[in-house]
Amino acid sequence: MSTHPKSIRVRDVSLYFIPVVMRVPLKFGAQVLDSVTCARAKITIEDANGNTAVGWGETPLSVGWVWPSSIDYENRHEAMKDFTIAIADAFANGPESGHPIEIGYDFIEKRLHPLQDAFNESREVEAALPHLAALVSFSLFDIAVHDAYGNLHECPVYETYNRDFMSRDLSQFITPASEDVSFDGLYPEAFLSAKPEPTLPVWHLVGGLDPISEEELTGSEPDDGYPVLLRQWIQEDGLDCLKIKLRGDDAEWDYDRLQKIGQISQEEGVTWLTTDFNCTVTDPAYVNDILDRLKREDPVTYQKILYVEQPFPHDLEANRIDVHSVSARKPLFMDESAHDWRYVQMGRELGWTGVALKTCKTQTGALLSLCWAKAHGMTLMVQDLTNPMLAQVPHFLLAAHAGTIMGVESNGMQFYPEASAPEREIHPGLYKRQQGILDGSTLSDHGFGYRVEDIIRDLPEPVFSSQ
Repeated sequence: MSTHPKSIRVRDVSLYFIPVVMRVPLKFGAQVLDSVTCARAKITIEDANGNTAVGWGETPLSVGWVWPSSIDYENRHEAMKDFTIAIADAFANGPESGHPIEIGYDFIEKRLHPLQDAFNESREVEAALPHLAALVSFSLFDIAVHDAYGNLHECPVYETYNRDFMSRDLSQFITPASEDVSFDGLYPEAFLSAKPEPTLPVWHLVGGLDPISEEELTGSEPDDGYPVLLRQWIQEDGLDCLKIKLRGDDAEWDYDRLQKIGQISQEEGVTWLTTDFNCTVTDPAYVNDILDRLKREDPVTYQKILYVEQPFPHDLEANRIDVHSVSARKPLFMDESAHDWRYVQMGRELGWTGVALKTCKTQTGALLSLCWAKAHGMTLMVQDLTNPMLAQVPHFLLAAHAGTIMGVESNGMQFYPEASAPEREIHPGLYKRQQGILDGSTLSDHGFGYRVEDIIRDLPEPVFSSQ
């Protein structure tokens, strides 16, 4: 138990499920999604003097991304919702105290795995709920505690990641890989941007099902005033960065897709591309051959590729693939495999050079992975989980403070823009990409700066409340 004078503990927890329907389908690996449940937490914290504050956190329960499986989608979906409720109950009655990073770390290290094991044993499912899914289910509560803590101290939460607020330095959470790196006496603040920019370049996701030419239109596309074709998006939003979803198991399709989008990017003046092989590749030669062919046949498109994202399977321990040959060609970023800093260390040993951070794997975990990666010379990116509504804000702020290789990915406005209409009224620059950027200048200086009191949104009845 923390004895720091600014330590807090969780007093009350409420959980809401908000269903969201997509305007166009989104493909994760072999899974095609047309809807998602966003889980939102409201948490009240209390300090030693009885002062209280409320914080909010939200995450899409993106089943296809966190739990790739042949098991019926709805079974996995319901299991994730049930596990999120189980976390709400456990977190509301927990012993953790301290700074939000200390609370989040202690819950993940000491209670999340046992809770996950007990949950899996209690359910008759074909496969156990994976740890990535467990982290996503916990992330909204972790984010809400960080928000509440900043609100309690009437300051941005990023100003609390130092010795004035934390009782433990980084050496109590993460371990260096070599003797020339030390975390003694250092706090996350040491690895964060001192003056984060209020605007960031934004990446657009070109999904595997997204039409990129008139010939690919089927007639079933929505007629809702938003763009459909890639060129329309580029022109409408002034895009300069495109993330290309590939199949990873069909080299000709992947190469053809890269070439076609590369040609569009050249014609429309797009500067940067990145490739996402959807975790389906098992042999580095698959990626190398595509990159080498592109370098020979289409060198301009090759030069536009800033980095390659997670071609290989989620489970890094079960798939210890040496990837030095890929990262010798382009920076290679871990995403789904980077559950926490230990996996980042493992990935670095195998040849990965960068880490794609996500708030949906917890704000606490993202910050610790950020610190470990920066201390060991790895490059950072902040990737989206199609974050709508409140989930967009911590996502943007992490990128602003991380010092990424190039801006931030944000695609909620592609797949369900109207889901965030109430939030867009208050923060138009965060929910509408303009001239290729996102603008967070409307955020307040408390917590994550949501300005929840200004956002007119009717929430459903909570599915859990400890009050």
